[in-house]
Amino acid sequence: MTKSFEEFEVCKKYILLTKLVFELLNSKNFDTEFGFKDQIKRAVVSITNNIAEGSEYNNNRQFIRFLKYAK
Repeated sequence: MTKSFEEFEVCKKYILLTKLVFELLNSKNFDTEFGFKDQIKRAVVSITNNIAEGSEYNNNRQFIRFLKYAK
């Protein structure tokens, strides 16, 4: 891989998705849903983390594997 993971369009979209999900979950509608909020936040952060981790390998096969995890 010659690119940093931040340069991939898919990562940019997932970062935007993460921000939107965090904004939504911080609304008053979810004040009493502690477990749900925590689980959704961890899941959405995991997507971007998998893309980042996969891009660290200089191997397309490994990168594809981590993209599948993110999916």
